[in-house]
Amino acid sequence: MSEDTAAVTESADDTAQAPGFDDLGISGAVLAAIRDLGYETPSAIQAATIPLLLEGRDVLGMAQTGTGKTAAFALPVLERLDLSQKTPQALVLAPTRELALQVCEAFESYASKMKGVHVLPVYGGQGYGVQLSALRRGVHIVVGTPGRIMDHLAKGTLDLSELTYLVLDEADEMLKMGFAEDVEEILSQTPEEKQVALFSATMPAQIRRLAQKYLHDPEEVAIKGKTATNANITQRYLVVSYQQKVDALTRILEVENFDGMIVFVRTKNETETLAEKLRARGYSAAAINGDVPQVQRERSVNQLKDGKLDILVATDVAARGLDVERISHVVNFDIPTDTESYVHRIGRTGRAGRSGDAISFITPRERYLLKHIEKATRQQPAQMQLPTTDDVNTTRLARFDDAITAALQDAGRIEGFRDIIDHYVRHHDVPETDVAAALAVVAQGETPLLLDPENDALSKAVERDNRPPREGRDRPAQEPRERRGRGDYAPYRIEVGRRHRVEPRQIVGALANEGGLGRDDFGAIAIKPDFSIVELPASMDAAVLEKLRDTRISGRLIEIKPDRGVPGRRSPREGGYERRDRRNDRADKPYRKPRHKS
Repeated sequence: MSEDTAAVTESADDTAQAPGFDDLGISGAVLAAIRDLGYETPSAIQAATIPLLLEGRDVLGMAQTGTGKTAAFALPVLERLDLSQKTPQALVLAPTRELALQVCEAFESYASKMKGVHVLPVYGGQGYGVQLSALRRGVHIVVGTPGRIMDHLAKGTLDLSELTYLVLDEADEMLKMGFAEDVEEILSQTPEEKQVALFSATMPAQIRRLAQKYLHDPEEVAIKGKTATNANITQRYLVVSYQQKVDALTRILEVENFDGMIVFVRTKNETETLAEKLRARGYSAAAINGDVPQVQRERSVNQLKDGKLDILVATDVAARGLDVERISHVVNFDIPTDTESYVHRIGRTGRAGRSGDAISFITPRERYLLKHIEKATRQQPAQMQLPTTDDVNTTRLARFDDAITAALQDAGRIEGFRDIIDHYVRHHDVPETDVAAALAVVAQGETPLLLDPENDALSKAVERDNRPPREGRDRPAQEPRERRGRGDYAPYRIEVGRRHRVEPRQIVGALANEGGLGRDDFGAIAIKPDFSIVELPASMDAAVLEKLRDTRISGRLIEIKPDRGVPGRRSPREGGYERRDRRNDRADKPYRKPRHKS
């Protein structure tokens, strides 16, 4: 790869001289779809990459998250797809299920004008039944995480013999998460004759070696991203696990003073699900996505403008070009991995000089995305705290007071009820204040007016999620993990060890990705010759353990199970396993993350 073959562009948003998509070779149904989505001018990575991929060249792309690289590889694949072929023609490898789902949704959007294109997301945590039935029916494009792709290859349920296109997205993140061997094993099972596109935000030596080994005479494209956001928009984020998101959103809605709001989710199905949950909790919410008819979409937007609707739950595609003055808040219920999408989303508020608020929910294992956002937007979102039960109760009491005040102004209705109260007091000898309190109980129904601070499980869960990573130097004082109760963790045995060249980072990366675990869910890790012992939360849900059973590390099924131990053997935390020989880098001293020294 020589310097004279590298196409280097200084800025991803410098598109003044860029050609149109039709000039790049995109045509027909694909061109019609992206025009419907509001795409007008290609980004720098798209302008540089699309013609090369349409020519059949391998591409090594260096671009930050958010420069538009998903369309850069997706559009050429769709343009050259053979719809008559039922075995997978394109495979996209992504480091996380979130990115895999986002790439899959993008493919579906770009293929909306094409008939019969089948795209399948393949990732851990999803049932095999859906994936197997789709593969049997036939798919054109598979987007998946390395672990689950390896699993399908081992089972013989994924046929890559006729693969034409292979894309490695966020390759550096995959390697950081310990998927290097899995990626190489997958590449080795693909046809020799295929087109490969590798995209990475950085270009370490390991990526270079991978490119030299598996890419044929690649063209190198380097993009320096630059994105700006409106200074009128206040950006905040809350670290919260997926399971707590709906409750956290509800609590924020109770306390936050908002006018109109857009809540962004990742998939079409989630728009309907979340909108329904919000309506059940008393909010006027509607869903808009690519499958909602245009007439209904316009009706929902008009209702938001007129104040008849307060919340729109939307996908990126459905909200493109949406401009409603009343939108004071944007919530990223699912944070996008693409910073271009992030900027587009939060740009729905703070329009025409008005101020706006953007709140992003970030799961513990998505913290790394904050760095991408800060780098791309030149702004640092502020970490927010979940509203406390006292905050919610104060807001509820204020609204209750306002409701009473409003009712007192309706003299005609008050007079009629005054006679009823009078009658009850005379016949039951009960003070008027007690009767008023009883009427308030009747009016509130089954939902208590005030939250109980003693039973605030949500705040405890979010506080746990918000514990900073142990690598951070400026985190607040925190009780060291070694001093916490032994009941917090339980040992689990996995059937990979030193003989399989396994490292702790691979174990953490694979289990976190497949089971949705956070950094603080891992205790000590002891790597033995043929197996390893990993400490995980003692209270871990059975459904999470079930997801982890199909995890593969270094191509091997880990067969995770609780470690019952043997008499006299202690856990890795208690130091009962073999100690490390200083001369042997692969010995068995339990792995511990470095502790902050105060």
